[in-house]
Amino acid sequence: MSLEILYEDNHVIVVNKKASDIVQGDKTGDVTLPDLIKAYLKEKYNKPGNVFCGVVHRLDRPTSGAVIFARTSKALERLNKQFRDKETNKVYWAIVEQKPEKNSDRLVHSLRKNENQNKSYVCDKNTNGAKEAILTYHFLKSSDNYHLLEIELETGRHHQIRVQLSTIGCMIKGDLKYGSKRSNQDGSICLHARKISFIHPTSKEQIEITAPVPDNPLWNFFQKKSNNKLR
Repeated sequence: MSLEILYEDNHVIVVNKKASDIVQGDKTGDVTLPDLIKAYLKEKYNKPGNVFCGVVHRLDRPTSGAVIFARTSKALERLNKQFRDKETNKVYWAIVEQKPEKNSDRLVHSLRKNENQNKSYVCDKNTNGAKEAILTYHFLKSSDNYHLLEIELETGRHHQIRVQLSTIGCMIKGDLKYGSKRSNQDGSICLHARKISFIHPTSKEQIEITAPVPDNPLWNFFQKKSNNKLR
């Protein structure tokens, strides 16, 4: 595992997560991104003893893109509050198997998480454990076989983008768990945290980070087309 650092200062570090990376430890016992970041900071700054790296938010393991980590406990506290208060903005790109009927739409569903399956389902809003999930998507571009959507989240539910897009028939490429026809060779799903903006925890400056897409022909095709013609 190696790090692609998108932003770094004394308080915050933002990494472009690869699909194989994990943000927090799981039953695999694989090395986590915080482990790598601590080792990187320890070596770069010749730090003795323990190095702090706080997890601010998470991405699913098969998902790629921008992830923020805090380098101090004060930064972690302030960034956590921003996420709780919905003061951050996250924009995702998803490559889907079917073009949606509408070029833009706001999706509102109730979701229930099944802990045993590590999967979420659309349910009636009165179902025990149901949580409201809201996102807005915009169609950007098509290739011969796939379609690129840009998504903005209003809520942050478990597997929200994956299950909501699947519900309207737009399965994310490679996402077998939510109905994709086949897996991607590298185990990824074609969901990428493209942009993230937040208020710097100490300077109060507005920071916006754009994460380059994974380096493969399909993602490169969409990024090139987007750079030429889209926002």
